[in-house]
Amino acid sequence: MATIPQPVEPTGATASPAAQRARADLPVQGMTCAACVRRVERALRAAPGVQEAAVNLVTQRATVAYDARATTPAALARAIVEAGYEVPDVPEADAAAGAPALPEVAAAPAPAVSPEVPAAAVAASTDVPAALSAPTELPAAAVSVSRPPRPAASARAAALDAAEQKEQRSLRRDVAIAALLTAPLLAVAMSHGAVRALDGPAGRWLSLALATVVVLGPGRRFFRLAASALRHRAADMNTLVSLGTGAAWLYSTAAVVAPGLFPHAAHGHLPPVYFEAAAAIVTFVLLGKLLEARARKRLTDAVRGLVALQPKTARRVRGDAEDEVPAAALAPGDLVLVRPGERIATDGEVVRGASAVDESMLTGESMPVDKTAGSAVFGGTLNQSGALTFRVTKTGADTALARIVEAVEEAQGSRAPIARLADVVSGVFVPVVLGVASVTFVAWLAVDPTTGGLATAVERFVAVLVIACPCALGLATPAAVAVGTGRGAELGVLVKGGAALEAASRVDTVLLDKTGTLTSGRPALTDVVALAGHGEAELLGLVAAAEHESEHPVARAIVEGARGRGVGLAPASEFRAEIGHGVEARVSGRLVRAGTAAWLRRAGVAADALEAEAERLAARGRTPSFVAVDGRLAGLVAVADRPTEEARRAVEALKQLGVEVAMVTGDRAGAARAVAEELGIRAVFAEVKPEDKARIVREQQAAGRRVAMVGDGINDAPALASADVGVALGSGTDIAVASADVALLRGGIAGLPTALALARATLRTIRQNLFWAFVYNVIGIPIAAGLLYPLTGWLLSPVLASAAMSLSSVSVLGNSLRLRAFGRD
Repeated sequence: MATIPQPVEPTGATASPAAQRARADLPVQGMTCAACVRRVERALRAAPGVQEAAVNLVTQRATVAYDARATTPAALARAIVEAGYEVPDVPEADAAAGAPALPEVAAAPAPAVSPEVPAAAVAASTDVPAALSAPTELPAAAVSVSRPPRPAASARAAALDAAEQKEQRSLRRDVAIAALLTAPLLAVAMSHGAVRALDGPAGRWLSLALATVVVLGPGRRFFRLAASALRHRAADMNTLVSLGTGAAWLYSTAAVVAPGLFPHAAHGHLPPVYFEAAAAIVTFVLLGKLLEARARKRLTDAVRGLVALQPKTARRVRGDAEDEVPAAALAPGDLVLVRPGERIATDGEVVRGASAVDESMLTGESMPVDKTAGSAVFGGTLNQSGALTFRVTKTGADTALARIVEAVEEAQGSRAPIARLADVVSGVFVPVVLGVASVTFVAWLAVDPTTGGLATAVERFVAVLVIACPCALGLATPAAVAVGTGRGAELGVLVKGGAALEAASRVDTVLLDKTGTLTSGRPALTDVVALAGHGEAELLGLVAAAEHESEHPVARAIVEGARGRGVGLAPASEFRAEIGHGVEARVSGRLVRAGTAAWLRRAGVAADALEAEAERLAARGRTPSFVAVDGRLAGLVAVADRPTEEARRAVEALKQLGVEVAMVTGDRAGAARAVAEELGIRAVFAEVKPEDKARIVREQQAAGRRVAMVGDGINDAPALASADVGVALGSGTDIAVASADVALLRGGIAGLPTALALARATLRTIRQNLFWAFVYNVIGIPIAAGLLYPLTGWLLSPVLASAAMSLSSVSVLGNSLRLRAFGRD
């Protein structure tokens, strides 16, 4: 966000002063849990020349700082591939041969920075992009290196989009195949003799064939990643899935192919099979991965939307000629013409014309900013009312918009992964279960080394594995998340996955943007002050009639306010507007002027009599306009962006939940304090630039707070991405919604307490699910192993073990379904 990145300490060999620091962003496919993240990071950090590596599970991206003289992005990609994962557009054959093609990989040398360089440089000026554009001074110890431009943000977004589409196509294909074959498997398993043709060897061999295709076809990805984890001496969710499906399939295959291995088979008692369980696990886990991939794709919409703000073409002026050229072809010094309704192509300085420009995407300020000769303009902002000609001052990665894009990418890529309980537990649980099963097999075989004893040992071994099948453990989190997010959608709360729910459940501090979040986002008439000789209705009618021809938002607010109060508007003539100062018009033969005190003074009208009132209104967040009629001061009118009733209810409900509330806004301090006082918010951060919002979020996090940031503007995107939980209003920009973890689709800010309460209920359910899943395993594993046999004679067959496992899964699902009742009372 600042011009100088944070220093990274080498994790491998000590970097030499001559090292050329570079950064690569590599898309990674195949990661499913926190253990996968750790494995990719270890593989990258072990590569020569790598100084730091950070892998993000949500964005499926690895960000690597490395010495460009010691390694290349292609070599880094090979390290990831060798760890068992995929880097899009790196063919496996090429990777093995050492010649991968990486057209989409973003790799850019970054300046080497000494530890004395500040982590962020933020300008104190209230100028919107000052901190983004101001140069940062380096101490003499810093090493200066050339910095070639990174690939365009549009190219990086396109690369990630292509990788995500490829992954989704693969998942859709595998889900379709698995579901198509699992359906008849379930029918066979549930027939219970109703179909005689399926109640015998034919049905068992048919089940074997169908399950084999599912397990070794769509399910092969789990076994491949589990094998990779094993090679790296790790265990993850893939280990759990492959263990469950593999145990069920191997046992069932043995029961069909070699039933004589099992006790009592000689007496015509065929051992049970669990083919449907193996296939169903593969199908449902794949379906969950597909839904997760679709939700993850929404994150890249944020960058896409930001990039789309910058127009692809611009109208370059040379002499008397105007040429439409690609925006990327503009260079500093070029003159560019922007007409009303068009977006400004890049940063510059106005040389001709006057207009009002909507800069809310940078500042969050709902009021357009008046621009005249000498004013700065910024790429991506919207020109509203007049034509402007500006001279280009910055292009490409140096523009304010490009810096915001980079801030969003950086914030998303650097988010600390939320530990998933199932992954943490599985790292211990899986090896323990394997150990218990192995000890069980050896113990029973030692007691009876005959053929019958071997069959019994195998049966005990399988019983332990089946009852310890991680179905309930695997369902504990996604089942609750599925019901919780579904119920959230019914309540108008869109939550982007389990990680967002888990983070939201721990929120204790909420930072609220003002414009459009706590307020309506547009000015409204608030005050009419008339001097003696003029009634309020008469004064308002004259001002509204004069402002009727203006397109300025303040003028529209005055006109709408007059109509709302039932004041009629007389026709106006001789209308004239001076941007940034005021308007004048003749209404019913009377000359009406409305605008700033300075503008009225230039017309010979003193506004001293109302200066104190204007200052009082301004201190309360109003925007006053002085009014003169026929050359004499007649009164003033004021507009403001007022807080909504739903905002009042939301703030009160948040306080009842024990959540601290603060306002963070780019608006003026007076306006911010006025709104905060009305809503009962004590902490206010005003006149805050976009990158400073993210800094304030980080400061709160550093103080030990779990922070939720709520906003609806593009300028909020970096802070939304930096917060533990980003919350956007569905009525806001698509970019804010895409950057957020939670979107309030209806009811506006009033839905925020509902979202946090639902998240807390969901995490509580997840903990309960995990507890009951382990209770079943803790009770069932000793019985399945035969530990109680010498005392009670109890032995748990694989059939009963499977029933116990199913019961644990049902309890998890039933407990999760209780969330459907959330909020109904």
